[in-house]
Amino acid sequence: MAVLVLFLVLFLIKPGTSQPNKTENNNIKTPIRSFCGRNPPINLSNFINNRNSTFTEIRRQLSSNGVFYARAQSLSEGDSVFGLAQCRNYLSAAQCVACVDAGVSELNSCITGNGAYTFFDNCFVRYANYDNFYNDPNVVEDAGIGPLGLCGNQSASQPTTTFTQDVGGMLSNIKDATPKTSNFYVASTTQITSDNATVYAIAQCVENINKGICQTCIDMAYSGLFNCLPRTEARFISMGCFARYSVTPFFSDNQTTYIASYLKGNSSKVPVIAGAAGGVGLLIILIVSCLLFLRWKKSKKTEEDAPELKGAINYNYKDLQLATNNFSEENLLGKGGFGEVFKAIFEDNEIVAVKKIKVGYAKAKEEFENEVKLVSNVHHRNLLRLLGWSSEESNLLLVLEYMPNGSLDRFLWGVKRGTLNWKQRYNIIFGIARGLAHLHDEFHVKILHRDIKSSNILLDHDFQPKIADFGLARFQPEDRSHISTKFVGTLGYTAPEYAIHGVLSDKVDTYSFGIVVLEIISGRRCTDMNSDKPSMDYLLEDAWKLYENKKHVMLIDETLDVNEHKEHVKQIIEVGLLCTQSPASKRPTMSEVVLMLPKGLPLGNRQLTRPTLIDHQRRVHIGSPNKGNFSRMTNETDEKLLLQSIQVYDEIDVMEKGMNVEKR
Repeated sequence: MAVLVLFLVLFLIKPGTSQPNKTENNNIKTPIRSFCGRNPPINLSNFINNRNSTFTEIRRQLSSNGVFYARAQSLSEGDSVFGLAQCRNYLSAAQCVACVDAGVSELNSCITGNGAYTFFDNCFVRYANYDNFYNDPNVVEDAGIGPLGLCGNQSASQPTTTFTQDVGGMLSNIKDATPKTSNFYVASTTQITSDNATVYAIAQCVENINKGICQTCIDMAYSGLFNCLPRTEARFISMGCFARYSVTPFFSDNQTTYIASYLKGNSSKVPVIAGAAGGVGLLIILIVSCLLFLRWKKSKKTEEDAPELKGAINYNYKDLQLATNNFSEENLLGKGGFGEVFKAIFEDNEIVAVKKIKVGYAKAKEEFENEVKLVSNVHHRNLLRLLGWSSEESNLLLVLEYMPNGSLDRFLWGVKRGTLNWKQRYNIIFGIARGLAHLHDEFHVKILHRDIKSSNILLDHDFQPKIADFGLARFQPEDRSHISTKFVGTLGYTAPEYAIHGVLSDKVDTYSFGIVVLEIISGRRCTDMNSDKPSMDYLLEDAWKLYENKKHVMLIDETLDVNEHKEHVKQIIEVGLLCTQSPASKRPTMSEVVLMLPKGLPLGNRQLTRPTLIDHQRRVHIGSPNKGNFSRMTNETDEKLLLQSIQVYDEIDVMEKGMNVEKR
């Protein structure tokens, strides 16, 4: 009986293989479609260096067996290059690398634009100076570029009706199955009895996109290929997917994908097995087991239909509980007033972070829903991606990208202090600026984060920053320069006009960014006093005094070697100070900051204006309707710390430094 079951499994399922494909020797040196952008990079030399670094890393990733998709980026000196490459799954690692090398050789001749791509039958390569196309591949530099169908020159021999029906049925099955597979790839064949021939076909979506985008692209691919019938070969090319059929073999017979379980009805290619009643019974058991497995898999991740939650997934609570080992202490990544964050590992080895919201405060549900609805629509390389959520009874969970290097503060004054060099710190500063600029100016509505601080900046494996924790984020209407609202956030990072008067605008995030810049360069918390100085100054006050005395180089972290970058570091300090000026109108927008950072601060006629300081004994009434709406103090020491560090600015009465206000 066991032998019969094993026979059925081996007969029904044809696994892919990484063996070299010897059925077709494609002319990989001739691309079937290429494009070179028209907008030149700012600095061609920097851009080419970054492009070469990006291609080198992509090649390294694809050199491993079983890896068919790779992406990389190089961001130095502001001339960023983001790239990706994808090979067809029937290739060996050596064939994949050879195809990508041909693509890179083709793209190296593109020096007139800051983006380009090239397609071959076996792979495609793409790069640009932005990374929006990772999650939405239809983002292209030239709006006139769209999907392309290519029909062969030769038609099938008579009768063409049979060829069209048989191949059309196979293409329909591929269309239905491809978006449902784990890797968005299907290879299939069909026999043409009238011609005694076999037709080979594949479809493949870019791995990084979601199921919905893949389905839309494959639907177009099916229409494009079907319109070519009864031609004996055809291709469909777009940024999101590739599809092809041909009577000439281009993959091995043992490299087809078993797709019957992904199809709604009976496929024409499902094998008919005749045998004893016991064998039929076992086949039924096998099919039922497969369906039950798919049903369980679907319970893990189900797509949400609500339009405001595009791309986010509703996770099953029990699956998250299992993946975090019942939210065990050994899986704990961090904790705070909002709750706890755990590392979760699913059965397919996917690693995510699960944020378990504490429900003991009044606005927990509101802030949870706010983060889900707001962030699920926002995708940017420097914003932490919300993968999904779970809301069952009192359990409020957010499923987020897992950042292996944790939060930035660990590298500034935590256990990893002193391990970041200047290039890494600069790239972190630049990445935070780009993320905020996207929230403020590049999304269809203006989003204010309200809680930018070093502990809310997470680092991926390449130390690229991602802004996290959008529980306090707010929309700012287009017709309003600011919002009047109750203050919530972290004192020390918060702009004075917001902390005291509740005046919220994008310049509040700019101020917080300036504080984080000073922390990154100095390696000091903004709330720590400089014990080496008699004045016991906090970071911001110390930075201003050093700048006015032309000694701001003394602010640089003692663990940081900046001999060859000293002038650049001083310029970035000035950008940070520029962001902390008052009134708020003197601060730059984050889009302006992004332009300043690569080459330092072009002051021109603009002068840096420091805040006016007064006697530390001056007091402010905490909680007064006219003096801001501070949340309650966490302890008596915090209140003393606040009162000892009051500063007066041009447009407001007072400001604080040095204390964390309870956020929730």
